[in-house]
Amino acid sequence: MQMPKCRCSKRFKAIVAQTPHQYLSFICRACAVVCKFGVARDALRQNTRPMNAELASAFVLLFLVLDPLGNLPVVSPMLKGIPSPRRAKVVVRECFLAYLILIAFMFFGRQFLDVMHLSEISLSIAGGVILFMISIRMVFPSAGHKESDAMVREPLLVPLAIPLIAGPSALATVMLMVSREPSKLGLWIRALSAAMLVTTVILALGDRIEKLLGRRGMEAVERLMGLILTAIAIEMLLGGLKQFLLQLK
Repeated sequence: MQMPKCRCSKRFKAIVAQTPHQYLSFICRACAVVCKFGVARDALRQNTRPMNAELASAFVLLFLVLDPLGNLPVVSPMLKGIPSPRRAKVVVRECFLAYLILIAFMFFGRQFLDVMHLSEISLSIAGGVILFMISIRMVFPSAGHKESDAMVREPLLVPLAIPLIAGPSALATVMLMVSREPSKLGLWIRALSAAMLVTTVILALGDRIEKLLGRRGMEAVERLMGLILTAIAIEMLLGGLKQFLLQLK
């Protein structure tokens, strides 16, 4: 009987020597199924690894742009005039509104660029500049950024959802992601959903996190995030300039 050519051939030779002839056809079919499963599993792993890396990279970028730890010193004093049991609900509502706005810019960002006659290159350069300015503010925070007046009424859309959470940098980032690779819209939505979920949890537990890390701990974490965001901003800016220079040739 002809032996199948597969990854199991070496094992199959040993099995054939000890197996009655009437069972060989069954063993061949089983071996073929195992091999097909192994090939499919290897292909799935090869395709999943780049996707997981892109998802993690997009999540980190969006988390840094949303900057929940940097916004804590602003959000917490702003909500001091609101009863404690109500603060978490307000934060969840504002984060959800910001999420809807960012999703809208993901779906209709391309049409917005076409209406405004803006190119991907200009968006990449502008996004890099905005992210760079945000990162510099994170590394070297000013006194005005740390202080905020308490609000008597609950904030609705402004200023929590816009511009603290869904600010210009976040809007430009999601539009840039989709305009560069629109085929990966589902991946970008997953990354944004995960980043917004973490942001919501951090802002909702703002008082506890501030007590746990302390003021210096919060500043250290924010500056570390600012350094990472600076590198991402420079990479985005250089990418836009490279495309611009290639167009001039």
